[in-house]
Amino acid sequence: MEFSYFALDELMKGPDEFDWTPIDAVLRDVKKRRNQLIFRVYAEYPGKASAVPEYLIDAGLAVTDWTSEGGRITHHTPDYEDGRFRDALEAFIKAMGAKYDGNPDIGYITAGLLGSWGEWHTYPRPELWASKRTQREVMDAYAGAFKATKVLLRYPAGPESERYSDNHDRPFGYHDDSFAWTTLKTGGPNDSWCFEGLLEATNAGGKWKHQPIGGEIRPELWSRSFTSDRHPRDQGFVECVEAMHVTWLMDSGLFDARFPMDEERKRTALTETARLGYELHVAEAKWADGVMSLTVENRGVAPFYYDWPVEVEVEGEVRTTNWRLTDVLPGQPRVWSLEMAKSGRLRIRIPNPMKGGRPLRFANKQQGMEWLVVQS
Repeated sequence: MEFSYFALDELMKGPDEFDWTPIDAVLRDVKKRRNQLIFRVYAEYPGKASAVPEYLIDAGLAVTDWTSEGGRITHHTPDYEDGRFRDALEAFIKAMGAKYDGNPDIGYITAGLLGSWGEWHTYPRPELWASKRTQREVMDAYAGAFKATKVLLRYPAGPESERYSDNHDRPFGYHDDSFAWTTLKTGGPNDSWCFEGLLEATNAGGKWKHQPIGGEIRPELWSRSFTSDRHPRDQGFVECVEAMHVTWLMDSGLFDARFPMDEERKRTALTETARLGYELHVAEAKWADGVMSLTVENRGVAPFYYDWPVEVEVEGEVRTTNWRLTDVLPGQPRVWSLEMAKSGRLRIRIPNPMKGGRPLRFANKQQGMEWLVVQS
């Protein structure tokens, strides 16, 4: 998968006028590499020009310009409570869902739209942050517009949260954008707002079983991630992945020319990132009384979050089964059954719904580029 940002003003030109060209162009480029896209749309990005649609500025929408980091970084924060802006967000999300929901070229969408970088905060200016009402409206719009493609929020929140609207039982996953920096509880004062602490306080610790968890390695860790000299505050990549059941992450530092990647760092990164997400394995195959039974295990940390079709080939005939990938949770083997007239050879594949995309493959030695051969 690959990640990209998009500015709201690039995509929204009027109350009901949208230009999806920027997203479509990136989707085509990503697809050439047989990858799928994760993306986020922002209205403000520190250090960049305002991304508020021009028609809203012309209509009088207030934008607060301010600086951070000793005046080095300029912010342009829109008035999130202005009804015109709230209406625009609702219309945009509805249109984006109509355009992209269920698109197999897209992996996930992070909700974005509110706060710096679309990360749902305006630190250190909390008075500029969106109200719970605005947050609810955005979440309602996403829930209505996206029924197939998974959407992720930045912060877990329950009914008692002072800053965030309750989202613990909404159909969204989460993304921890301070990964391995403030992910795990340490017994210190940060535990109340670290990612693990927020999940626990929100009673959403088991949400990973049906909604994805992702995020980004904290920028302060980029220069030393996956090296033998990691930052003193690095909480441990594998430890955080396994504790939070993370299925995707970004580490921009690995691809930053400022932080050269030697072969040792590359090997370490490949080894440790292999712990992300699912690892499906056919542990046993039995045939009895006209039924083939396959015991399927997930040896990873998270399920596969989409029910891609599982196909089998028996005696030259390819069939689509009713087996559900999303049901195969870590530590909970599932038995998949199939009627077969006699014991013998079975082939299984999970094609990618994206045309030309890589198929999902099992973690079995017998797995080929596309098919897994099973012999009862």
